[in-house]
Amino acid sequence: MVTIGTMFPCGVSPRELPAYAQDAERAGFGELWVVEDCFFGGGIAAGGAALAATERIAVGIGILPAAARNAAFTAMELGTLAELYPGRLIAGIGHGVPDWMRQVGAWPASPLGLLEEHLTTVRQVLAGSGVSTSGPYVNVRDVRLVHPPEIAPPVLAGVRGPKSLAVAGRAADGTILAEPTPPAYVRTALSQIAAVGAHQLVAYSLFATDADPAVALETVRPKVGSALAGPAADAHLAGQPFADELRSLRGSTSSAAEFTAALPVEWLRALAVVGTVDDCVGRLDELSEAGADSVVLVPSGDLAAHLSAAAPVLAALHAL
Repeated sequence: MVTIGTMFPCGVSPRELPAYAQDAERAGFGELWVVEDCFFGGGIAAGGAALAATERIAVGIGILPAAARNAAFTAMELGTLAELYPGRLIAGIGHGVPDWMRQVGAWPASPLGLLEEHLTTVRQVLAGSGVSTSGPYVNVRDVRLVHPPEIAPPVLAGVRGPKSLAVAGRAADGTILAEPTPPAYVRTALSQIAAVGAHQLVAYSLFATDADPAVALETVRPKVGSALAGPAADAHLAGQPFADELRSLRGSTSSAAEFTAALPVEWLRALAVVGTVDDCVGRLDELSEAGADSVVLVPSGDLAAHLSAAAPVLAALHAL
């Protein structure tokens, strides 16, 4: 059965994280994902707070921008959390949003090269190896953790372009796909990852459910519109028969609000975990069959309402 996770959105105050983590654990979620975006809050600090507040739920950090961190210190921080909370940490590392990385003076000449070097070094150090490497971006000598974690956390790459997905297949334990993640995108991404051996696939998915599917579709509409607002999201449209039409709509509308309002409900239904409980369970099953190991439900509004709405979906899955 696919693992179902939930996200703590970066726009919510960190003060609400411990209680939300506890509520998510009680609700039966298998994973809780925290987000690091500039300049909302730090992923490692948030991950530590969520782990400290809970007992069983796995906590994913999605994602730490490699461009803003030293690989040895990334491994040291992650190793500390993994040793304190064995088997419960999932580490996500990615390029970082280019505009934000440029804002802080950290965007590299080769994002692909930096990410591969960073992922490789972090995984080696977390595994307890002594590491010396001299590359264009990662240059360390005799780095070895004094207290390596008993269970090294999986290190996943948060990426979406084909070249970056290929890096994930070579240098990471898995991949995090940002929302939206329809099944066709999961299948396309896995083909581009082309991993040899086990590779964990985490799919962030926009979510809303209601007894009236029309209500659920309108609830998720703003999130879908926001996720597809820029051309970087076109990778998520792989295999969709309306991909060209959606790009044309984006170019012909005068504002993000107009674009979002014009999205046909059929597109919303195709791109999200949305509708009745049965609709949502069916889509989760499709994502699992496509190759997703875990699906992280992204809230469409109030967090308490999100957990309440997700409860019957989790119950239906557990009853299968």
